[in-house]
Amino acid sequence: MSAQPHEIFNFTETSDACIKCGKCIPVCTIHNVNADEVTSPRGFIDLLGAYQRGQLELDFNAKEIFESCFLCTNCTDVCPKALATDMVIEQVRADIAQKFGIAWFKRAFFYLLRHRFTMDILFKMGYVFQTCGFKIKAEIDSMEPRFTLPIIKKDRLLPSMGKTSFLNSYPENISNGGKRRVAIFIGCLGNYNYTKIGDGLVEILEALNIDVFIPKKQLCCGAPAYFTGDFATVDHNAKKNIEYFESFIDEVEAIIIPEATCSAMIKIDYDHYFHDQPQWKQRANKLKSKIFMATEWLEQNTDLKAVLATKEKSSTAVTYHDPCHARKMQSVYKEPRSLIEQNYTIKEMSDPNVCCGFGGVTMQTEKFHFAQAAGRPKAAMIAKSGAAIVSAECSACRMQINNSLYEANVDVVFKNPIELIAQALKGK
Repeated sequence: MSAQPHEIFNFTETSDACIKCGKCIPVCTIHNVNADEVTSPRGFIDLLGAYQRGQLELDFNAKEIFESCFLCTNCTDVCPKALATDMVIEQVRADIAQKFGIAWFKRAFFYLLRHRFTMDILFKMGYVFQTCGFKIKAEIDSMEPRFTLPIIKKDRLLPSMGKTSFLNSYPENISNGGKRRVAIFIGCLGNYNYTKIGDGLVEILEALNIDVFIPKKQLCCGAPAYFTGDFATVDHNAKKNIEYFESFIDEVEAIIIPEATCSAMIKIDYDHYFHDQPQWKQRANKLKSKIFMATEWLEQNTDLKAVLATKEKSSTAVTYHDPCHARKMQSVYKEPRSLIEQNYTIKEMSDPNVCCGFGGVTMQTEKFHFAQAAGRPKAAMIAKSGAAIVSAECSACRMQINNSLYEANVDVVFKNPIELIAQALKGK
């Protein structure tokens, strides 16, 4: 899939604005595991400026460099000039995709992201296949089975597939007898792999007497394709989602999303992507006021916190990891903690804001050694916290952290905060 034609993004403007202060270096995820100036934020943007000026060829070596960024946004968080390094790298990856193409397995995956009906069929087959065709480790809570994928060539912990997807498990409308109504955007991993997140969210809204609308035609937010440079898929999915959301946005109080990456993509990155399509940019921005991460909306707009305070408090300790797309991009980090601490003891790890090392499709397949290296410090922090559960409102982080814990032999269970809250409401 080739990228959609876009106006040339001004890499030179970003490069010229960088004052080379180096504040980004200590927090850069890739630089911490591959200490080379070229794989640092200021290195990336300096090379991008040279590329636009015609001083750097976009060859295979440049491709490898630009694909090594985790897009964790740590650099933009500390940059004194607020330079959007992540955005310019996302843009150049479209140029890379146009020149070098996209690997067959990524193209197949992105095709499925555009065609959910086909994905439903394959995931249903995958469920049967994984339970019959692989020797798998028994699933305990959030620990996923272990098997080998040929494209990854690594015996590692990967998420299992649910028997029935979340979107296919519920009717479109759920009446809870309330005067309020919200829509749920579930995200691909929540829809197919971690279905208990959606179940928990439905249960929470039922307890709050809030009616639920589950939009059946929602597509993948487009984040995996966006971070890889497949702008054709982003263009298709983003426009389809915007059109669909517009059809019901006035009938719901909010669209709540229990996934940091999906929420950030729809609320923030759609604006970035449509930088040269002003009409679509405007339409995307009109939706922003009703897009929320699930814990953000529940904590700020309902009495859930007070309801949880009436429930029994568990002695179980929870440590919270801040997903990059939650804290740094959306400033959501207090809300999940505020809700969790009503019923659990929170033991903060030494640096919850450090990137877990997921890094996207390319990092997880072609550069997994970088993901492993970035995941080890996070696993060590979690182990040292002494908590029995690690939580984060992001299934990409869940996949990465579970594998890091598995490789480090750390016996800690991962739960989305929505799952913890739903358990507390049931007294479990």
